Amino acid sequence: MEAGAVRRVNYLRYVKVVGTMHVSPESRERVVEEIRSWRPHAVALELDWSRFMGMQSGHRPGAGEAFRLGRSGALNYFLAKVEERLGEQFGMAPGEEMRAAAETAASMGAQIFLIDEDIRVILSKLLAAPLREKLMLALESLSVFLPFALSSEDFDPIGDYRIMMAEFRERYSYIYRVLVEERNLLMALRIASIVEGLMGRGIRKPRIVAVVGLGHKPGLEHLLNGAISKVYNPLGGR
Repeated sequence: MEAGAVRRVNYLRYVKVVGTMHVSPESRERVVEEIRSWRPHAVALELDWSRFMGMQSGHRPGAGEAFRLGRSGALNYFLAKVEERLGEQFGMAPGEEMRAAAETAASMGAQIFLIDEDIRVILSKLLAAPLREKLMLALESLSVFLPFALSSEDFDPIGDYRIMMAEFRERYSYIYRVLVEERNLLMALRIASIVEGLMGRGIRKPRIVAVVGLGHKPGLEHLLNGAISKVYNPLGGR
């Protein structure tokens, strides 16, 4: 990462981080409520451009289209199917909370920023994961397709997420670093850049709502709470 303007700022004072379950109707409703109550100048979404456009169009590549893209396409297709299966169990299509956030932001005139890493970069990193971690993750992911997979009635992800994330980090140190830690830092830097940009336009106390997966919330808040000083362009420039 190239150094930008160095400032010791508690960016969290300007940011409301909303942690969501990507397949939870309750998360979708909470996102809408938080944006409406905070009336932010900007809403930051845990999406990149390709995922945002796919969400807007509703297009989901079929198996043939995905596999023609090679290993990364196949991996993306498999992960999407896992999310779809979880969505069936919890009663909401994956990513609907992001769509609701974007629509609510647009209706209120708030700017929308896409702060996540490019999905192609994420997939390329996952393909480089140690074989042991990839095999273990594949086996665990397949369990959601079995009849005895957990349902929303006997699973409390919001209450237990700290335990789940700690266990995931212990079992999958490389994948955890790629999916959580590296993306947390990138998203925090881009949020900080959004704050700086709004201040540069004369908004003394900007308000930003950041909508991210629940597992990103603690780390992102820690980074925004004075732990970062290098600022990126929110759209990916350095």
